[in-house]
Amino acid sequence: MTDQPPTQPDTPDSAGIWMLVRQHPAVLRRSTQELATALAAAHGPRFALWHTDELLFGVRDGRLTLHTLGGTDLPAPEVVCVRQVAGPMHTDREVTLLRHLERMGSTLINSLDAQLKCRNKIWQLQELALAGLPVPDTLSYATAPLEGVVRSPHLATPCVVKSVNGAKGTRVFLAPDPHLLRDVAGSLTHDTPFLFQQHIAHSHGRTLRVVVVDGEPVEAVLHTSRHHTLAANIANGGAAALCTGHHPRAEQLAVQAAAALGLAIAGVDLLFTSPDTYTVCEVNAVPGWRPEMKAVTPAITACVTRHLTARPRTTAHHP
Repeated sequence: MTDQPPTQPDTPDSAGIWMLVRQHPAVLRRSTQELATALAAAHGPRFALWHTDELLFGVRDGRLTLHTLGGTDLPAPEVVCVRQVAGPMHTDREVTLLRHLERMGSTLINSLDAQLKCRNKIWQLQELALAGLPVPDTLSYATAPLEGVVRSPHLATPCVVKSVNGAKGTRVFLAPDPHLLRDVAGSLTHDTPFLFQQHIAHSHGRTLRVVVVDGEPVEAVLHTSRHHTLAANIANGGAAALCTGHHPRAEQLAVQAAAALGLAIAGVDLLFTSPDTYTVCEVNAVPGWRPEMKAVTPAITACVTRHLTARPRTTAHHP
């Protein structure tokens, strides 16, 4: 994509629609660039793209405030399209900024509550299971020693091991037996917990991604791994085939999963438990999409417009 997404407008206080992305020098994903360009075309100078490291926020004279690094006061935007990947967000950094924007009255897409549920894969599973949706059997822990966790009689193998806040298929591997788990336990990092999840053999190396926007399945793509490895992520060399409408039961399950987590925009990853039954693997609050998935950007652009028009309008007071 050659078009560069817009940054701040000449008059920052005029922007009522924001896209919020990661701090510099993180490179924007192709899908994020595409969406920013579409939002700029739809809303003109009302749209601005901000990186999290360009903003200051606080309290002054009892009021919540927002500023640029250069000192310009900013009113709270009406709508914020959040394009920070939820997993790596820090509670005392990005999460605090999102909370500040919500407390100033901005509508976040997706909401902070929904972002937080998706930030931790166990939090997701808790919500999905309570909503009665199919999820793989999973075991995790809080402060238990990992060497003890892998010896639990409730931990069945083979199982998929992954960090509770990993992304793009990183820190994921298949443990075929308990001996391997015990051998590698001492080598795993302890910065975040891991989860141990039932291996769905029928779906080994295959994941169905459905993008849901405002309760509608917009596009679906089948990811398949190369050389029969476990992870089918494109970032890990997997292949993708558009399959919108080919798996209607999966698309309906994806809609239910997005609703259970309170997501207006979601990328729902499903595993095949049989040729026509599915289980929810995980849900992404900031999904990417393939170039051939042409319906996603218009759907999200329309979603932002709907949230903007749904906000209550205040009438200016004239003395």
